[in-house]
Amino acid sequence: MSFSDPISDMLTRIRNAHMAGHEAVDMPHSRFKGEVARILKKEGYIVDYRIEGGVGRILRIYLKYAAEREPVIRGLKRHSRPGLRRYVGANDIPRVFGGMGVAILSTSKGIMTDADARREKIGGELVCTVW
Repeated sequence: MSFSDPISDMLTRIRNAHMAGHEAVDMPHSRFKGEVARILKKEGYIVDYRIEGGVGRILRIYLKYAAEREPVIRGLKRHSRPGLRRYVGANDIPRVFGGMGVAILSTSKGIMTDADARREKIGGELVCTVW
């Protein structure tokens, strides 16, 4: 199965799994998706992630819930997409909910959060925001 936007598919799978109350969600693996999952874990939005399988590898993300099965991830929004790329300079990186959320950027130094990009003083492609 081919996707025109695998990152949007990843975010939609996470959103749907949270709404259904699943413990984990599986998706086809790519290095980019693995880096996004790494950032989500580092920022405390997911419990863990694993890369499983051989040739057709699977990325399994273990979702995190707060009290009473309330999802930790309140929202995921894709900004840059294949039909309309969105690039931001170091001074134009958005603050998500006044710093309570995180923006994920693809920069020349790799995939990083908005805080890391500001610290490095580099801009890049605004992939998505999480809050």
